[in-house]
Amino acid sequence: MRSRPKKKPAANEIVLRHVDEAVIVVEKPAGLTTVRHADETAELGKRKRFLPTTLVDQLPAVLSRAGHRFKGRIRAVHRLDKETSGLVVLARTPEAETHLGKQFRAHSTGRRYLALVRGQAKDARIESRLVADRGDGRRGSGSDGQIAVTHVRVVETLGDFTLVECELETGRTHQVRIHLGEAGTPLCGERIYDRPLHGKPMPDASGAARPMLHAAYLAFDHPTTGKRMEWTAKMPEDIYELVKKMRTSRARSARK
Repeated sequence: MRSRPKKKPAANEIVLRHVDEAVIVVEKPAGLTTVRHADETAELGKRKRFLPTTLVDQLPAVLSRAGHRFKGRIRAVHRLDKETSGLVVLARTPEAETHLGKQFRAHSTGRRYLALVRGQAKDARIESRLVADRGDGRRGSGSDGQIAVTHVRVVETLGDFTLVECELETGRTHQVRIHLGEAGTPLCGERIYDRPLHGKPMPDASGAARPMLHAAYLAFDHPTTGKRMEWTAKMPEDIYELVKKMRTSRARSARK
């Protein structure tokens, strides 16, 4: 069971879900970086033009083609990992950036992810303190650091794999990937958080070409109107096709 490597995402794979004078909500395809970090931009200087474009780089053209008047700078308020697909909100004004930033820091936004994992996952509330280096150069749980809380709910059991929904109570870097890996059910396609401290990677028979993680739900208070707004994004094709194969394999095993 092997999924095909994903081609480099094109601008036409970015789906606009909402555009107004304050915010933009899009579905980001896997394989596209949300925004370049400021320190990376400063270090590279003019050479940054040789790097692959980001979501923020491509959005002006996407907006223009969709008939939306564009001016000023698009501001990333939060990030999805390059290989994570799904919903992202971006700010169009400094005021919106500040307002949304406060919501993310206060954990008052709503965020849920679909994740396809190895092993038999269980419903759980996972809480730990995340540190930048757990002892082997990887992020992970330690005795100090920032508190991270993830709520895991089983959506479907798929033989040796499980489809789960992860709701964030906090929003730390790589939080879902770390918590699922440390629970013994790393993402299919995960190559970093798929092993215990100083241990070997957990076997992965899924054939996934990327970490199978998708930001499926996003909610926040609009920075201008105060209205609570929410969006859902359906499962992307690569995860859906892998789930279908797992269902077929499970059904065949049940008939034996």
